[in-house]
Amino acid sequence: MAAPVSSSAGAKGAERPAINRRVLLVGLAVVATLLGVLLANLGRDPHSIRSPLVGRPAPAFALPTVDGGAVVRSEALRGKPLVLNFWATWCAPCLEEHETLQRTAAARAADVQFVGVVYEDEEDRVKAFQRRYGAGFPSLMDPEGKAAIAYGVAGVPETYFIDASGVIRAKYAFPLDESSMADNLRKIGR
Repeated sequence: MAAPVSSSAGAKGAERPAINRRVLLVGLAVVATLLGVLLANLGRDPHSIRSPLVGRPAPAFALPTVDGGAVVRSEALRGKPLVLNFWATWCAPCLEEHETLQRTAAARAADVQFVGVVYEDEEDRVKAFQRRYGAGFPSLMDPEGKAAIAYGVAGVPETYFIDASGVIRAKYAFPLDESSMADNLRKIGR
C-alpha cells in the first residue's frame, strides 16, 4: 500500500516558486531607464545631428571654385544667411537631395546663399556631374579636406545652416527634402 501523502507536502508543491526580488528590481530599473530615454526623445527629429559647432561661429575657409576660378573666402559670405552643403559625386544620397538644393537655391537666391563643398572627389567628375544634373550654385573644391575636418564632416551629405552673422544654427546630415530644408531655413531666419 502506498504511503499517505501529507497535506502540507501537497500544498507546497502547488505553490509558485518565489521570484528573486533582486532580479525583479534590476529588470524594472532597466525597463524604466529605456522608457525614460524613449520618452525624452519623442518628437525629436531623428535626422537632426547635434554638433558642438551649432551656436558657434562657422570655421573659416578659403577654397577654389570647381572651375578653377577665384578662391572663395568664408568671410566674404557673411552678411547673408548661408546654406553650406558638403557633397560628392559618388554619394547617392547627395544626388537624391540635389534637386531640392537646386530648386531652393533658385527660389531663395535673393535672401539666402547656397555653396557646395566637394568632399573627397575629383574635379573632372564634379564638372561632369554638374553638366549632367545642373549647378545652380557655386561649388568649391576642398582638395586637402581641411574645411571638412574643421566642420567635423563624418560623411556626405552634410549641410550647415549659417546665419547672416556667420554663426552655425543647424547641421543636417541626411539628404534634404522640401520639409527639412524649410525647417532648417527657419533656423537662420528664412
